[in-house]
Amino acid sequence: MRSLKRKIWLMLAAIAAAGIVVGGWHVYRVALVGSGFSAEILCGGVFVSGRAPDDVGAEDLSGPGYELLRFFRRTVERETKRVTASFYGLAAQTAIHRDGLGCTLIDGRSEEALRAEAPALTGSPPADPEALWPEGERVDFTVASEGVDKSALGAALEAAFAEPDPAHPRNTRALVVVHRGRIVAERYAPGFGVAMPLVGWSMTKGALNALVGLRVNDGKIAPTDRALLPEWRGGGDPRRDISLDDLLRMSSGIAFDESYDDPLADVTVMLFATGDMAKFAAAKPLVHRPGAHFAYASGTSVIIAGILRATFATDQDNLRYPRERLFGPLGMKSAVLPPDASGTFIGSSLLYASARDFARLGLLFLQDGVWQGQRLLPEGWVGYTLTPTNDAPDRSYGAQMWLKLPESPGLGEPPMPDDAYYFLGHDGQIVAIVPSHDLVVVRLGRTVERGAWDHAKDLAPIVRAFPAPDR
Repeated sequence: MRSLKRKIWLMLAAIAAAGIVVGGWHVYRVALVGSGFSAEILCGGVFVSGRAPDDVGAEDLSGPGYELLRFFRRTVERETKRVTASFYGLAAQTAIHRDGLGCTLIDGRSEEALRAEAPALTGSPPADPEALWPEGERVDFTVASEGVDKSALGAALEAAFAEPDPAHPRNTRALVVVHRGRIVAERYAPGFGVAMPLVGWSMTKGALNALVGLRVNDGKIAPTDRALLPEWRGGGDPRRDISLDDLLRMSSGIAFDESYDDPLADVTVMLFATGDMAKFAAAKPLVHRPGAHFAYASGTSVIIAGILRATFATDQDNLRYPRERLFGPLGMKSAVLPPDASGTFIGSSLLYASARDFARLGLLFLQDGVWQGQRLLPEGWVGYTLTPTNDAPDRSYGAQMWLKLPESPGLGEPPMPDDAYYFLGHDGQIVAIVPSHDLVVVRLGRTVERGAWDHAKDLAPIVRAFPAPDR
C-alpha cells in the first residue's frame, strides 16, 4: 500500500512538473510574440514614422487588448537604429531599421548579415514643388469642386475626427479625399502630418496585388501557375495543385489561424516570432480542396511574396523591385515595405506610407492601372482583381481586395455605392475607391475597440458630398 501511494505521489509530481514545463513554454511563446510586436511597432514608429518613443508607447502599445504590454521593457538605440523588447529580460527580440526597407526582426540571421544585404535604393526624382498632387505635393482645395457639397464635406471631415465617446476613442490620424485625380480635402490629428508614413496593416495586400500585377506584366508569373513552391512539388503533395489565383483569392485551402484574440494564433506567431514567414505559412497542411473554400489568411499573402521573390535572379533585385517599379513611378516617396529576416517581403501587413501615398496607390487602381498615361498594371488586371471570389461570403472578396464592407449595425446594408472597393487594415485603416464618384478616400488611425469607428457609416457622408456622374 505504501508503495502504491508512493507511485501515485510520484505520478502526480510528474504531472505537476510537466504542467509547469508546458505552462512555462506557453508563457515563453506569448512573451516572444509580445517582445516581437513591441520591438517591431516601436521601431517602425520611431525610425519610419519619425515619432517620439514615448508617444508610440503610449498610443500604439497600450489600450484595450494590449494591457500585458506594460510588463515589457523596451530600449531604443538611435545611433544604431535598433529596438529591443523583452518580458523582464525574458524572450528578448530586436528589430533593426534599414534605410528603404523599414524595420525587420532579427530571427535566424545576424544583424551584420541583414545590414550587409540591404541594397542601395535609388530615390525618386524630386517632385516639382509647383506641381499639383499627385505629380507633386502642392494641393489646391478649389480644384475639381464642381457639384461638391462643401458644407456636407466639411461636416463629414469634422465628424471623422470627433470623439463622441471618449471612453471608446476612434483616434483618426489622417484623412485624405481625392476627387477627379486631385486632393480636394485632407486633415490630420495633432502630432501627425502630410509626410508621415503610418502602418497600413492589411492594406499592404493592395500593394502586394499591384506587385503581382507588375510581375505578370513582366511575363514572369501568371495567376494560373501551380506547383509554386519547391516544398509543394513532391510526389503526391496535394498543395502542388494550389494556383496563384487561389492564393490571391484566399482560397488556397491551407490551414491558417487568423484570429487576433489569441496571441499564439498563426498570424501573430508568423508576424512577430518567425524569421521566415513564407516558410512558416507554406508548411501548413491542406484542409480544403484548392479553390473550394474561402478563408482570409495573411499567411497566403506572405506565401505570395515568397513566390514573387523566387521570380528574381537575385535577392537584391527582389528587394529593389517595389521601390523601382511601384513606389517610385507613383511618387510614393514615404512608402516602405519591410522584408522579414529571410529576405521575403511581409506582403500581408507592414507597409508604411503617408495618407497621400496610400491615396496614390488607390488612384492607380481607380485609373485601371494607368499612371500619367503609362500602363503599369496589365490590361484587365483591375477587372480581374475585382471579380468576386465565388466562395467568399456575399462575394465580398476579389484578388487581395475587399469588394464590400461588413454590414453596419442599425444601417442594414452598408450605405456605400455598389461599385466601391477597398484596401482594409487592422485598427480601422481603409482606402475606399469609388469609381462612380471618381473618388478615393483614405482614413488612417488606431481604433482598437470594435464599433468605435464604422467604415460605412463614417465614410458614407464624405462620399455623398460628391456627385455621381448621372446626377
